[in-house]
Amino acid sequence: MSNAAAGAAGAVRPAEVLRAPAFALFWSATTLRAFGTAIAGVAFQVLIVTVIGATPMQISVLSALGVVPYLFLGLIIGALMDRWRRQPTLVLTSLGRALVLAAIPVLLLTGTLTFWSLAAVILALGVLSLFADSAAQPLLPHLVPRRSLVMANARLGQSATVAATAGPAIGGLLLTLVGVPLLVLAEAFMLAVSGLLQSRIRVREARAEPRPISRHLGHEIVEGVRYTYRHRTLRPLALSVHTWFLAHSIVTTLFGVFVLRELGVPEWAFGLILAAGGVGGFLGALVAPRIGARLGAGRAILLGRTVTVVPWLAVAVLPLTAATSLAILLPLLAAVQFLYALSQGIEDANEMGYRQAVAPDSLQGRMNSTIRTANRVVFFFGALLAGSLATVFGFSVTIGAAALIFAAAALVILFSPLRTARHDDAHAMA
Repeated sequence: MSNAAAGAAGAVRPAEVLRAPAFALFWSATTLRAFGTAIAGVAFQVLIVTVIGATPMQISVLSALGVVPYLFLGLIIGALMDRWRRQPTLVLTSLGRALVLAAIPVLLLTGTLTFWSLAAVILALGVLSLFADSAAQPLLPHLVPRRSLVMANARLGQSATVAATAGPAIGGLLLTLVGVPLLVLAEAFMLAVSGLLQSRIRVREARAEPRPISRHLGHEIVEGVRYTYRHRTLRPLALSVHTWFLAHSIVTTLFGVFVLRELGVPEWAFGLILAAGGVGGFLGALVAPRIGARLGAGRAILLGRTVTVVPWLAVAVLPLTAATSLAILLPLLAAVQFLYALSQGIEDANEMGYRQAVAPDSLQGRMNSTIRTANRVVFFFGALLAGSLATVFGFSVTIGAAALIFAAAALVILFSPLRTARHDDAHAMA
């Protein structure tokens, strides 16, 4: 066997990253946070709807507060993460979120939980989560070899999918058993344990390069934006994911309303449909490292983008109505969610692994925050656009438009240098 062939064969089986103590602690802390967030999501819904009796407008405001920090602070915090150490940031944000959540039972017991106090809690959690997200992505390349980044992101994706799928069910059960105050305290405890696990990680982060006194944060933000959108392969990757997020915002905004109201699917069946998505996401993350090793980063991401088009195009063109039998709707819509989540599982691990491997450490925070902030802006306006389009043109036409936008995201990669990019090339460039 030639050296090239031997290298290719070895690449098919990436090393198991959970055997690395630092990553095992990071994965445990991240998984615990994911489960805590998913479980507490049930408690927050109860608080919003039944405890404070929020109006539809107030619910919209509370929902937007979770995104607002990314819109206004995303680029700034991303630049700070290229100045600060990321490991202590993750520890402090976990403990900070635990303290903020612990304030909710106090507000409940003292009868001072109102719309405004809950809004302050949600905003504070949003800011702390932004710091945590901005620190976690650039820290990961310090915990595992760059050749193992796809595997590491796949493992994180698998646990996140399980948490998102099982967490609400566990939260609903615990809510019945212990009530809202204890459920929120349980999440606060999980975040505190997460911070403790994170603090046990021993990692040496590169010391930030000295900066001229005249060089302020704005210069560094601009440098990060320029680097991202002038890079030969990161530019098409960023443009593709922005396009994908526009379509994603449309289908995620409309799918529940379309299925429950337009098609009249019962709630229990809707739960099964969403559960199929959890299975698809887990399997996608499971096979992502092997697909990335065989096809290369660019083609693996392209595969995920292409598969995404199929389920939504099917929803748009098939004559689905409230008169359609549930025996047809249930497996069909479950397949839609399964394929959609499967495609995300495949592309997410490869996309994140490639981004983390190709960018230098001094630009990791700014590169990731540039892409993440633009994604949030696109999602915010896409969600608003979705309702307007559905009102004027109907659900099928609007979902069909989203399928075409998903196709455009795939075409950006197909006709760019990213299509032939491989993870090994990114490791060599870094």
